Amino acid sequence: MAVFVVGFPAGVFATNCYLLAAGPGEHCIIVDPGQDAVPAVAEALATHRLHPVAVLLTHGHLDHTWSVYPLCSAHGTPAYLHPADRYRLADPAATFPPEVLGSLGLLGVRLDEPDDVRPLADGEWLDVAGLRIRVLHTPGHTEGSVVFYLPATATGDLHLAGDRHPSADRLLSGDLLFSGDLLFAGSIGRTDLPGGDPAAMSASLTRIAAAADLPDETVVLPGHGPRTTLGRERAANPFLRGLARPAGLRAAREPQ
Repeated sequence: MAVFVVGFPAGVFATNCYLLAAGPGEHCIIVDPGQDAVPAVAEALATHRLHPVAVLLTHGHLDHTWSVYPLCSAHGTPAYLHPADRYRLADPAATFPPEVLGSLGLLGVRLDEPDDVRPLADGEWLDVAGLRIRVLHTPGHTEGSVVFYLPATATGDLHLAGDRHPSADRLLSGDLLFSGDLLFAGSIGRTDLPGGDPAAMSASLTRIAAAADLPDETVVLPGHGPRTTLGRERAANPFLRGLARPAGLRAAREPQ
């Protein structure tokens, strides 16, 4: 499966927003449209002649959901979110520390909800925009955090914060893992926010790091910061080091 990926950081949180399609000029999916993402999404849609058909959310924090309502409303698309994080859409500021919001001038912020919010389930395959996407429930950062896995070969334009390679052509090849705030290059998502759970985070990281069918070459596209590979994180990320990959443990490959 070929996947065309456009990515860029949005807003004061520098949250990575991604657009996925089978190629330029095709239907596309928008992943995690954060604060002030709408103009950059519009530019990417026009530049690559893409047509949105869905918005996928890795979790319900407002830095990942800020622009979901205007984008869904403008394009008549559904939003997909794990049910455990559904409550966060109604009052996103209530699930973020007040001191953090205050420092950013965001106290009291409220966001409108899309008319069509659909649940994500662990292990399901989504068939959207000509792509097959596996959903894995990975709680820990929030109760409803998920990652999206595509067994794919990808090219595209990535301008991620801290990324040394602004053009992704010929640099992305292999499986893709959109890790949200579960896994970053050299780090992991925090668990001290409301709904965070260190034990659940450890279990989720073990699930991903120990998955025998997720190869080391899998390109990890995180919610913040530069891209990396699963092999690099297995070897060097202090939070993944030592997590075993036992024989016989199967990951979420598409059934034949």
